[in-house]
Amino acid sequence: MSEAAETLDGWYSLHDFRSMDWPSWKALSRDERESAIAEFEEFLAKLDGIQNNHEGAYALYTIVGQKADFVLWTMRPQLDDIHEIETAFHKLKIADYTIPAYSYVAVVELSNYVNGGKADESAYENPYVKSRLYPVLPKSKYFCFYPMDKRRQGEDNWYMLSMEKRRELMKSHGLIGRSYAGKIKQYILGSTGLDDYEWGVTLLSDDALQFKKIVYEMRFDEVSARYGDFGSFFVGTLLDEAKLKLFLQV
Repeated sequence: MSEAAETLDGWYSLHDFRSMDWPSWKALSRDERESAIAEFEEFLAKLDGIQNNHEGAYALYTIVGQKADFVLWTMRPQLDDIHEIETAFHKLKIADYTIPAYSYVAVVELSNYVNGGKADESAYENPYVKSRLYPVLPKSKYFCFYPMDKRRQGEDNWYMLSMEKRRELMKSHGLIGRSYAGKIKQYILGSTGLDDYEWGVTLLSDDALQFKKIVYEMRFDEVSARYGDFGSFFVGTLLDEAKLKLFLQV
């Protein structure tokens, strides 16, 4: 049996992708829409409070294309906390005019291949590790999310590789990611046993073209080229307070 890599695990994460039921939304009176928007803004203000107290994080982005209209990404210490936020959203008036498009449940994760695959509990006190596991999300202009698996087919079976080989491959893979420091913020979300794929990846940047560049470059790295299987990509733009009103106006 090949040795499993231990992970450092942080906040639970939920990406909740929604499509708007625009015909029904437009059929509301102006007062009804404004009331629903105000209620949604109050809900977001509560998430802001959680984030300001560093008890979680959230981000709201539009989605470009037909896969969804927007995504609400929330992070909290416990799975129960994530579910409470999800339920609170369902109870909002605006939720009646959205259609679930996709969701992804995971835990913010750091693999520990650099330490021989062992997770040292003392690492949780490291300021850098804390910032990765319990992040403060920047208000970056653009968002990209995709799920992925490590391949388990014939000779291309990631889980049959030795720890030494996986460490070697992940070191090369990580160097590509680090070359985009300052251009992209990358969040790795472990989801084995929690959702359909094994990982989710969220990228934030002020330059959407960087998403194409990093994913394309990584496709030539053996970890992706030989062992990576990817799901659908979702990309979008920041939905701040001003843009939210414009987005929901009809």
